[in-house]
Amino acid sequence: MTETGAPESGTFDQRTFRHVMGQFCTGVTIIATSNDEGKPVGFACQSFAALSLEPPLVLFCPMKTSRTWRHVEASGRFAVSVLGQSQESVSAAFGRSVDDKFEGLDWTPSPLGNPTIDDSLTWIDCTLENVLDGGDHHIAIGRVHALGDVNDGKPLLFYRGAYLSTNHPQQHPASSLESFLTWDAGAWL
Repeated sequence: MTETGAPESGTFDQRTFRHVMGQFCTGVTIIATSNDEGKPVGFACQSFAALSLEPPLVLFCPMKTSRTWRHVEASGRFAVSVLGQSQESVSAAFGRSVDDKFEGLDWTPSPLGNPTIDDSLTWIDCTLENVLDGGDHHIAIGRVHALGDVNDGKPLLFYRGAYLSTNHPQQHPASSLESFLTWDAGAWL
């Protein structure tokens, strides 16, 4: 126990921590940029979120050992492709450690020149604004410069170590969600 009476952090193992954190459902994104040879590089990422409306900022958390992160940091720009539920194979390909994850994949350059995955739900084009320490990960903050059109498909979700389907109709949100950054109250009026 600490002086405040709270339990000390780290009194659990990494497996337990992963199991507990796996109870939180996330979307799946691909973070991508170009390397110094102009070739597309990227990685699958579930630690992505909207951060601010004014200015428009997003964040993601790459592992400090990520080979792709070095290219994002060097280029100072990246695109986030939000995967749809039919793109499990794309997520799996970007989750592996291979040289060319874009091989055989259709993609389009964003306005900033970042690779965006075709048929994704949407994409977000960013420049790297700030990088903070996050333990064995970085906390990368990006300023949004351009947004892709929104596909009306359903998202690819990750829950308890596996992909999850969203085969239920969308419900009208509760009024208590007004403060959620990604919820547009005007869309329901």
